[in-house]
Amino acid sequence: MDRRALTGLLGPEKVGNPCLRITEVLNMPEPGDDLREGRWSARAAAGARPGACGSSPTARPQLRALFATCRARPGPHRARRPVAAFGLVFVLLAAGAASAEVKLPAIFGDHMCLQAGAPVPVWGTATPGEAVTVTLGEQRREAKADADGRWRLRLDPLQAGAGGVPAGGGPMEMVVAGGNTIHFKNVVVGEVWLCGGQSNMAFAVNGVTDARTEIAAAQFPKIRLFVVRIARPVEPARELQGRWVECEPSTVTGFSAVAYFFGRELHRTLAAPIGLIQSCVGGTAAELWTSRAALAADPALKPLLSAYEKAAARFDAGRPQLEGKHAAELAAWKTAAAAARAAGKPQPPKPRAPRKPEAPSSLFNGMIAPLAPYALRGVIWYQGEANANAAEQYRRLFPALIADWRGAWGQGDFPFLFVQLANFLSRSPQPTDTPWARLRDAQLRTLAVANTGMAVAIDVGEAKDIHPKNKQEVGRRLALEALRVAHGRDVVSSGPLVDAVAFEEDEVRIHFQNVGGGLAARGGGKLTGFALAGEDRGFVWADARIDGSAVVVSSADVQRPVAVRYAWADNPECNLMNKEGLPASPFRTDDWERSAGAAPGAGRRPEGAK
Repeated sequence: MDRRALTGLLGPEKVGNPCLRITEVLNMPEPGDDLREGRWSARAAAGARPGACGSSPTARPQLRALFATCRARPGPHRARRPVAAFGLVFVLLAAGAASAEVKLPAIFGDHMCLQAGAPVPVWGTATPGEAVTVTLGEQRREAKADADGRWRLRLDPLQAGAGGVPAGGGPMEMVVAGGNTIHFKNVVVGEVWLCGGQSNMAFAVNGVTDARTEIAAAQFPKIRLFVVRIARPVEPARELQGRWVECEPSTVTGFSAVAYFFGRELHRTLAAPIGLIQSCVGGTAAELWTSRAALAADPALKPLLSAYEKAAARFDAGRPQLEGKHAAELAAWKTAAAAARAAGKPQPPKPRAPRKPEAPSSLFNGMIAPLAPYALRGVIWYQGEANANAAEQYRRLFPALIADWRGAWGQGDFPFLFVQLANFLSRSPQPTDTPWARLRDAQLRTLAVANTGMAVAIDVGEAKDIHPKNKQEVGRRLALEALRVAHGRDVVSSGPLVDAVAFEEDEVRIHFQNVGGGLAARGGGKLTGFALAGEDRGFVWADARIDGSAVVVSSADVQRPVAVRYAWADNPECNLMNKEGLPASPFRTDDWERSAGAAPGAGRRPEGAK
């Protein structure tokens, strides 16, 4: 069989394609085979996207016939002939390896949204030395693939109504041409936001308050959605899985609620297309989303790497015992579950299989690194629950994550907006000190980082659900911060934040910024949530009153206060806001370490904790 014959069997794109393997030849689909959901196992094992390597549905039976013929021929070396056939196919495939299709990562596709007003990087692979052109509107740019077959170029900043971009930002078509030509259709130009974090960012629209009404109304063809498939590689990946879709009821139902409501608010306010890239995983700590290089570079964060290595080694050493214990628990559960079903009772919870600790940086490697440098307006982030037991460390870790992502994109200090943890768990009758309160404080301190903004959610949580359902308000508050930080608009985008504190004998005067139309107590009545401490560091509830843009706090039990705290608990009773209805952030004026006798609080809890 010569190259021409093999080309006829496989198609020209198969011959020489480096992503083809001999096992793939033997497992090529015949007409009617289902290629959905990675069911062509050889292709999935090779890491190829469906259609990425091309296919010839008639090739498999003919190649099998070739191998069968080789196997059937008589002769002393008959047993070696199938191997020779494998070798023949492999050599012929490899002979054309220098001729590869022009390809782009999955983040480029039909229905994508491109960032307006900034250079737009476009990149991919091709034959080494091959010229690749990208055409969009009136722009035509060219790049040449390097020795590794990689190419990259940049489009000049795009603007609706200029340079061939239609008024309203689209739709339009991007054409990428080299040895082959790719047409990306229904492309729009507007705002692109990366939406990251853990389960409260992953929480879908179908779980929110008034979900049916929200889903039915979600007909926004110029809001584009992209969900990054979960991946945890050891090293930074170049590719990821996902696809762009238009926002409509069928596509929004499982999409991030916070991201959708944020994007909807911006779309309505800016009258521009919005692209939302969802890249989040429930129950994940921030170190999983930070590169290994960033963690290793900070002496305060480097111990996260060594701690993981020790924990992974312990897990591996104890795996046989853990798996044996789990097998026994599973057998007992099956018996108990069967008995419960027979009695018409609920089944007991199924025991979880032992799981190796997750490696730091793994989610950065698989779900963030492959996105860079796709042009962004900025990032929204909802995370922190999984780091609550390490709030002091989070004061270093969270800013390091922000700097790490900005460095990966190389487009400057883009806006990074985040949600402060919502109220959760039971309410304490006395002043307390909890991990969640301290984590919120770490988040508040992160506002010192340039071009950041915070949506306070201390009034939208639920005592018995770590996943509050009012994601509409969270998204709206993030959008207000986006208008201020990303667009420079003069809007009241946040609730009151402490500006200055003055200790005046037996009372404390706290001056606030972001007061908007003035300070107020939600629901009327007196202010709640303030506590004072003297030199003994024992906090007691205090009286508080509004005085212009300040709050004056005092207590008959503290003659000389040295510290004041507000909303400092898992689920505090607090009501200070501005007249725009945005709540004040929890805060403290001290920097005391948490005492050993402090209430334990929420700590690190499972994502599904009730």
